[in-house]
Amino acid sequence: QVQLVESGGGLVQPGGSLTLSCAASGFGLHYYSIGWFRQAPGKEREGISCISSRHSSTYYADSVKGRFTISRDTAKNTVSLQMTSLKPQDTAVYTCATADEGDLCFLEEDKYDFWGQGTQVTVSS
Repeated sequence: QVQLVESGGGLVQPGGSLTLSCAASGFGLHYYSIGWFRQAPGKEREGISCISSRHSSTYYADSVKGRFTISRDTAKNTVSLQMTSLKPQDTAVYTCATADEGDLCFLEEDKYDFWGQGTQVTVSS
């Protein structure tokens, strides 16, 4: 059984923090680059961060740089997205996905082959 499951979403006040988790079962997540994407109501999906498989190189979209941190826990077979200083415009469904890329990662959506179902993050007072 191959699965990719996001968790950790919820309701948080502006300025608050949340940590999302992307957990894999049935395959080793360390063999893939992992991307985080989000889609707000009425808007197109946006790539926000990724981490490569071989060297754990990371990349962030300007919209989240300095506020979000992506990391890999090989022992737990998970990738997390630590989000701080959250803003109302961060409200979206957040989804993780795998890409068959090794040395570098990119936020080009067509590079990602396998997707989770997403978790809702709502930033509101």
